[in-house]
Amino acid sequence: MAAKIKKGDTVVVIAGRDKGRTGEVIEVRREEDRALVRGVNVVKRHQRQSPTQEGGIISKETPIHLSNIALADPKDGKPTRVGFKFEGKGEARKKVRFAKRSGADING
Repeated sequence: MAAKIKKGDTVVVIAGRDKGRTGEVIEVRREEDRALVRGVNVVKRHQRQSPTQEGGIISKETPIHLSNIALADPKDGKPTRVGFKFEGKGEARKKVRFAKRSGADING
């Protein structure tokens, strides 16, 4: 099945404590149905000092469920659903993602 949300996409959080925030997808974990989004769902963790890393309290992003994020429309930045269409003919035919809100193609 084709991916509606991919690494590098700009997404909007539509549910949860970070509702309304936007960020870039760093990583998508398909088997868990979760995505890591820059600046969203940030938690503080106590980390023990190691030879390579300093200890203390660090902030890091944790994965957020795919159902709680929506792709940001390329035209106005508001949440949108993702559709698929085919462009071209014959061998050059290609499956392309588009924003259902505005109809604009999504790069990637």
